[in-house]
Parts: sequence; C-alpha cells; structure tokens
Amino acid sequence: MSTLPKGFLSESLGRIQPSQTIAVTMKAKELKAAGRDVIGLGAGEPDFDTPDNIKDAAIAAIRRGETKYTPVEGIPELRKAVAAKFKRENGLDYTPAQIFVAPGGKAIIYTALMASLNPGDEVICIAPYWVSYPDIVALGGGKPVIVEARIEDGFRLTPEALEAAITPRTKWLILNQPSNPTGACYTKEQLKVLAAVLLRHPQVWVLSDDIYEHLVYGIEFNTIAAVEPGLYERTLTMNGVSKAYAMTGWRIGFCGAAEPLIKAMAKLQSQSVTHAASIAQWASVEALNGTQDFIPERKKIFEERRDLVVSMLNQAPGLECPKPEGAFYVYPSIRKLIGKTAPSGKTIASDEDFAAELLESEGVAVVHGAAFGLSPFFRISYATSNTALEEACRRIQRFCAGLK
Repeated sequence: MSTLPKGFLSESLGRIQPSQTIAVTMKAKELKAAGRDVIGLGAGEPDFDTPDNIKDAAIAAIRRGETKYTPVEGIPELRKAVAAKFKRENGLDYTPAQIFVAPGGKAIIYTALMASLNPGDEVICIAPYWVSYPDIVALGGGKPVIVEARIEDGFRLTPEALEAAITPRTKWLILNQPSNPTGACYTKEQLKVLAAVLLRHPQVWVLSDDIYEHLVYGIEFNTIAAVEPGLYERTLTMNGVSKAYAMTGWRIGFCGAAEPLIKAMAKLQSQSVTHAASIAQWASVEALNGTQDFIPERKKIFEERRDLVVSMLNQAPGLECPKPEGAFYVYPSIRKLIGKTAPSGKTIASDEDFAAELLESEGVAVVHGAAFGLSPFFRISYATSNTALEEACRRIQRFCAGLK
C-alpha cells in the first residue's frame, strides 16, 4: 500500500473532518449492499423526483447546444430569475449584478467564507449546526465560535447568547432556518430581536442560509434582511434548488448580496470550479420561473411525515422529540438513556454510542448529535416513505425499550 511523504498534505486538512451525514448515508448503503436489512435515515435530500418540466428544460438546453462555458457568476437568465424569486417570495430587491450562482448551496457558503475570512476572524455557528459550517470556517483560517441553542429555547439562538458571543473579531453570524438538524424556525419578532443586537455591531455580517425556506409548517417564513432593512447591505441571503425542487444532484445554489462581495466570490470561483454546470443552470431557470404547484403538495406530505415520526418517537421509552417547525428532520434527546446498557452489553455513554448500537441491533441508520455540535441527541431525516418511517420508528421503540 502506497503512502504519501510526511508533510505532503496541507495542514489545513487537519482542521476538518469528513462530513458525518454523508458518512452515515454511505455506511447504510454499504450494509444494504452486503445484504443487511437497513433503513437509512441519514440523507438530507427529498425522496421525490425532480419535476418533469425541469427535466424537460434541461433536455431542451442540451438540444439547443447550451453546453459551453457560462459566465462565472451564472447565466444572465438564471441570475434574473433568482433576483425575481427574491423579490416575489422574500421582498428583497437585488439586481442581477448582486446575484451569484455556484455548484450547490455548500459552494455558496464555502466561496463566501473563503473570499472574506482572514486568520483569526470569528464566525458564530449556532449549535446544533449543519455539520459543514465549522469545518468550512476552519478551512478558511477562521475560528468557529459555537453558541448553543438549547432545547428549552426551541433550539433558537437567544439575543443574550448572541450578544455574549460577539467580539471585535466577529465577522459573520451563520443563521440557518428552518434549521438542519432541528427544523427550528424564527418568527418575525424573534428575528427583529436578533437584528437589534447585530445593528449594534456593524462589523458582523449575516450569512442567512434559507435552503429549507419552502418547508415550513403552520408558520410564515421570514428572512432577516427583509425583516430588518438595516442589515441588508451586510447580509448574504443564500438559497438553492436542491430541497424545494428535489434537485440535490443538479448542484445549484444561489445568493444575493452586496455587489463587492459578489465580485470577490466570482474572482475566487473563477480560479476554482469556474461556474456551475450549464445544463443545471438552465434547468434551474425553469424551476424558479415555472409552475410551483407541486411545492405545497409535497410540503403537506412532509408535514404528515413529521407528525408521524414525532408521535412514534415520543412513544419510545426515554426519548424526547420536539415538534419542528420546518425542514425534514427531527432531533430527539436521549438524555434519559445515557448510562443504560444495550443488548450487546455496551453502555450507552454518548449519542454516538446510541447511533452505533441502534444500527447494529436494529438496522436503523441515524446521525449522532455530536456531529452537529450538541449532545445527547440524534438526527432523523424523514424524507423517505411512510412505510419506511413507520418500520424505523418501531425498531427505535423496540431498541429503547430493550435498554437496561
């Protein structure tokens, strides 16, 4: 087996870990391929197919020969469609020059942070957080500042905790809502209170990750730059087509921000991936401009799945599962199960132990809470069939009941 010379790899790689959510999904697939009966609840992608009108637009683009290089920032048609979407759905006025397109929402976050961070700059990440936030910050030489959002506060950042976390080195707050992994959302009033804190600290920018915007249940979605226009100039509002349009593999993310930041991001992208795939960009034009009728229908299905999973998990001995307001995740607490013994004889000392023993004993793959920066919890994605969810929840109930 070949090895690399000592010191060959970048030191920055030592500051990050592989994505735990991807690792769990791959592990479940490997076990299935080996013949194990495994239900994978780790993947953060809709189980619905991309709508036909979007597929047809991609095919038409191929036939028109739209297969060449595009502008780094994205094709004009897509940037115009994104600007119209922000105006129509969010009340935000961006010109196409303030719009940036990248190969996925993660690439938007990566490019924005790489283009703006200097060594020692601090970025506030709200725990539990999407697994990639702190690692992207660290890769860029910044310092992730982890601020806990407690279950008692609905997994929301409080203004007191935000104020306490800000220092002269704070450059960004990453605000993701609906949240991955908790599904927590903020009301307009709650956003205004956070905005009041940020207005007192003009050095702090906001990266508003709105990727789950269309998956909110019984509430109205609000984005912070629209709630507080005083933050408009220092907010990057990010979204994409992956969740609402079931286009995870198409890899299209987009954002609106101050034009100088957009230009800096384009400069960086021009020396990395160049631009998002041309065909996927044309498909995304149709996604944003075409019919939106399927979104409420699919949202209703997700809401029904949420209610099913929350009900069944709260019937499992020792679990506490709050009802999320959005996205397609639940984040149950296993606090009452810490210290118990699994059928294998191993003690459940952490949520990582819980997830490992659940997979081994019952064949249910979930992501442990430590991956998201807040323990003892685990994350379930309910973006799968009701049949699979019911069976998985029955197995989790049986596993929890069997702990001694």
